[in-house]
Amino acid sequence: MHKDFFIYQAQTTKFAAGFEVEKAEGSYIYGTDGKKYLDFVAGVSANTLGHSHPKVVEAIKEQADKYLHVMVYGEYAQEKPVALCKLLAEATPDPLEITYLVNSGAEAIDGSLKLAKRYTGREEIISFKNSYHGNTHGALSVSGNETHKREFRPLLPMISFIEFNSENDLDKITDKTACVILETIQGAAGFLVPEKDYLIKLKKRCEEVGALLILDEIQPGFGRTGKLFSFEHFGIVPDILVMGKGMGGGVPVGAFMSSSEIMETLSHSPKLGHITTFGGNPLIAAASYATLKEVLESGLMNETAEKERLFRELLVHPKIKNINGKGLMLAVNLGTPEYTLETAKKCMEKGLIVFWQLYRNEYMRISPPLTISMEEIRQGCQIILDVLNGK
Repeated sequence: MHKDFFIYQAQTTKFAAGFEVEKAEGSYIYGTDGKKYLDFVAGVSANTLGHSHPKVVEAIKEQADKYLHVMVYGEYAQEKPVALCKLLAEATPDPLEITYLVNSGAEAIDGSLKLAKRYTGREEIISFKNSYHGNTHGALSVSGNETHKREFRPLLPMISFIEFNSENDLDKITDKTACVILETIQGAAGFLVPEKDYLIKLKKRCEEVGALLILDEIQPGFGRTGKLFSFEHFGIVPDILVMGKGMGGGVPVGAFMSSSEIMETLSHSPKLGHITTFGGNPLIAAASYATLKEVLESGLMNETAEKERLFRELLVHPKIKNINGKGLMLAVNLGTPEYTLETAKKCMEKGLIVFWQLYRNEYMRISPPLTISMEEIRQGCQIILDVLNGK
């Protein structure tokens, strides 16, 4: 399998691990080498409830016994997609009330940009330097790292970039702006958190000029910061909310959410303003509904702050420069990309899975399942400290 992986499956880097997976359960991935590995990455923030959570697996099995794909999105009423959208509406503040289900976070970003243009009748989009929103052409166009974009130009026109947390840039949002899109917590840049009342001032500026505010919650969403969505920490509500990753509990899904007034504009002039064959797939919706219900009812979100405190208490070392982030999305600065990659490799050898941040490779990603135990946190942090100490 290891050999065939490199021969037949397209690669995204020149240094893929090629780790052979046998099974995964809870906080652990088991390799074909007979070893188990504590997972501090959770599929890059995707496995909200850990691996193969029994309620998610059971929901998939029950739906598989009924039916799979029956029709393109938006035509038939199906139990689980409807239940998922209703539960999202009940769990989020007004005016968020209606959800468009798609296949990935990047597709949800593209759909949200189309929606903002359609509703406002404007063309200009403002995004943020060092932002990351995905790799489809639309999502890549509003991502803020030129190194990752240069070879794929031309991209979408009329997009400009401002500095995250810079109030001085807010006057660049004008009555020509269709939307401002940003990650509530910047992911690829090293889990950067909004400062003070920055998001309140940003939302106020958007309201002043009639621009829509799109928040990308693809990573921090579904309880990872201790709230269902991280914008709830900062005193605002977006006009359009984008989600994905942890929404599915381990299956591919995305969605964008808005008010009925805004979302309705995708249904006419032209009709089928956004269309997807497999969006709202009942199998995926069943898994997503089970995930959301468990996040809301289990109390896991209430444990997140305590787990974050434990990580920060344990991960103190001269080689750790600082730790960014909030809740269970933490970025540990080890100084250089080379040292971070070396550390991740040695942690893997000792049975711990960690990863690096996309743009800022000097930061080591820690984004475990919400279900991780305090003892598992202690065990994993001890491995990191052992590696930093050269053991």
